[in-house]
Amino acid sequence: MTTTTRESYDQVMMPNYAPGDVIPVRGSGSRVWDQAGREYIDFAGGIAVTALGHAHPALVSALTEQAGKLWHTSNVMATEPAVVLAEKLCNATFADRVFFCNSGTEANEAALKLARRYSHTNFGPQKDLIIAFDNAFHGRSLLNISVGGQPSYREGFGPLPGSITHLPFNDVAALEETFNSLSDTVCAVIVEPIQGEGGVLDAEPEFMQAIRRLCDEHQALMVLDEVQTGVGRTGKLYAHEWYDVKPDILATAKALGGGFPIGATLATAQVSEVFKVGTHGSTYGGNPLACAVATAAFDLINTPEVLQGVTHRRAMLVKGLQEISDRFDVFQAIRGQGLLIGCVVTDNWSGRAREFLLASQDAGVLTLMAGSDVLRLAPSLIIPETDIKEGLERLEGAVATLCAGEDKAASS
Repeated sequence: MTTTTRESYDQVMMPNYAPGDVIPVRGSGSRVWDQAGREYIDFAGGIAVTALGHAHPALVSALTEQAGKLWHTSNVMATEPAVVLAEKLCNATFADRVFFCNSGTEANEAALKLARRYSHTNFGPQKDLIIAFDNAFHGRSLLNISVGGQPSYREGFGPLPGSITHLPFNDVAALEETFNSLSDTVCAVIVEPIQGEGGVLDAEPEFMQAIRRLCDEHQALMVLDEVQTGVGRTGKLYAHEWYDVKPDILATAKALGGGFPIGATLATAQVSEVFKVGTHGSTYGGNPLACAVATAAFDLINTPEVLQGVTHRRAMLVKGLQEISDRFDVFQAIRGQGLLIGCVVTDNWSGRAREFLLASQDAGVLTLMAGSDVLRLAPSLIIPETDIKEGLERLEGAVATLCAGEDKAASS
């Protein structure tokens, strides 16, 4: 049998990723094993995707049961799994209608197309401006990198879609000024309740409430990108619930399928009406396999036990991370909500978050980055307390090794 290696990856895959040397082959709960049989505690969660850990029995059962029934029909027919999942999403949220797709990028793309279509239909073609925010990340399609607030993702892909403006995140005054000067043209504001890829930056309550107020005053739509913050990640089903606001449109994905690819765009009935037959679509959207798994994941996550458990697990992790920082002086702030955690490195470690990621991996714990200055954690929502404790011990060992190397370099 041929063994896959990191070198064989480079021979057949496009070079847009730079994965590490570890090749996982098996996962169970919050632990992963590589080709050599080495075990890792998973604090990364596939970038906030495996919200119930790896190979959760309920998800495996849902997938295998549906696999023996029906895989695909396309959207020329309705399927039971899609309708069941849509009903659950509508019953649990602000939404009246759902559009299914395959990823967060597609969910945001549909959300923005829907917003523009709504404004065009109701107010005319001149009302097409999308307000977005610096440092935001909404996906990798051409429209989403244009709306995203990180210029490096746009470089070399022009010409880009227009009628988009970027404002500072959490700046209510800039938002009000833009609405006052361009209100006749603004069709939507898209925002992440927590900027995930942008450094795990929390939106301030007054900022989120100002977006809702100004959209109402100027007949614009509030679009929430909850791809990373949704489906229990912050201890609420969706993070906007913490802010006491309701969007007009919401994009969700990642944890929705617990690891099986699925995305969804949620909206009110009034807004959804403009997506007439033929205006948008997805060949695989609403796939019975994906919807069956997502329904099982949703039923487990949308419970008081799991959502309240997120808050408890966050407290454990933050306490442990703070103790590590108190000992080694490596984190100047711990940001985020629930189990989306950003550890901002001190000035001494500025630009070196990747070193913490690699050292953690060497110590047997998987972590993430959110920019070059933030170590990010997004573990399973039901990660066992024993795994949290052991993972923190391994992380502390990784930090100790890094700091010892710094001390040795400084003394030589």
